[in-house]
Amino acid sequence: MLLASPAVCSTFVDGRAHQLAPLGGDTLHLPYATSLRMGRLGYQSDAQASLKVSYNGLDSYAASLEKALTQSYPPYEAIGVRDGDEYRQLGTTLLQIENEFYGTIRPKRVIRSGERPLHALRERGVEYVEVRLMDLDPFEAVGINADTMRFLDVFLLHCLMRSSPPDTPAELEAIIANKQRVASRGREPGLRLVRDGGEATLAEWGREVLDECAPYAQALDAANATTRHAAALAIAQQRLAEPDTTPSARVLQAITRDHGSSYVRFVLAQSRAHREAVLALPFGADTLSRFERLAARSLEEQRALEIGDTLSFEDWRQAYLAPVRLR
Repeated sequence: MLLASPAVCSTFVDGRAHQLAPLGGDTLHLPYATSLRMGRLGYQSDAQASLKVSYNGLDSYAASLEKALTQSYPPYEAIGVRDGDEYRQLGTTLLQIENEFYGTIRPKRVIRSGERPLHALRERGVEYVEVRLMDLDPFEAVGINADTMRFLDVFLLHCLMRSSPPDTPAELEAIIANKQRVASRGREPGLRLVRDGGEATLAEWGREVLDECAPYAQALDAANATTRHAAALAIAQQRLAEPDTTPSARVLQAITRDHGSSYVRFVLAQSRAHREAVLALPFGADTLSRFERLAARSLEEQRALEIGDTLSFEDWRQAYLAPVRLR
């Protein structure tokens, strides 16, 4: 939503200044924005703007990350690792650890104790993919509903099966630009995105992608004796055709209708409602006992690790960040 305080009257997005619309109360917003997380104020890093990670294959992906994990970054060099006995950061590279890479999707592998994630990927391949561009749904007590998860299954299967020519630096630049446009202007009528050196409207391109997803929804339904994947796809198609039904539009509607145009009041009301909904869920004695056992075991394992730890933090830091551990 790119919601902001009243002190902000405009923001620079997509190469131009956009006026923030007053919603009343304590809230200003970009009128057609869809996401704070994926926008310039969200889970982004200006330092990583120069980082072009290729998804052409595991080798190219790993090489891109290794470069960012091993080449020093001057602004971080200026900060330094330590100030006397106090650590300021782990290192001076653009990415200090793999999980600092703010990609919208990341291939992952469960790591072994002390292992670097990039080494695990190279050694044993991709085990799962981490989808990182989802906002929490403020209308759902657990942040996401079953229809959204089913649609993600359909969409990711489409991505897996669709032909994917090697990416290029120009395409990677276009993807970044398109993500920013959709985050800040996604519900804007006629919004155009960069596509294959030209442009296409978000609505046209979106309809094409969702139409291509239909066979995969049907296949998943057939395999599971259900119609729920097709229904989830239909919801996505409706939201594309009717932007006022998207979660971002519904937030604005609820703020204006029910909360005196105050974003803070909306968030507080939703938080309280979700707390009550979660507390009302069944929580049996067996479940409680299981979590108590897990907690006790975790504390025991922590004590054992601490008793057996003889390495200084600095020795551990240098050993963990050694480039050889990435390969």
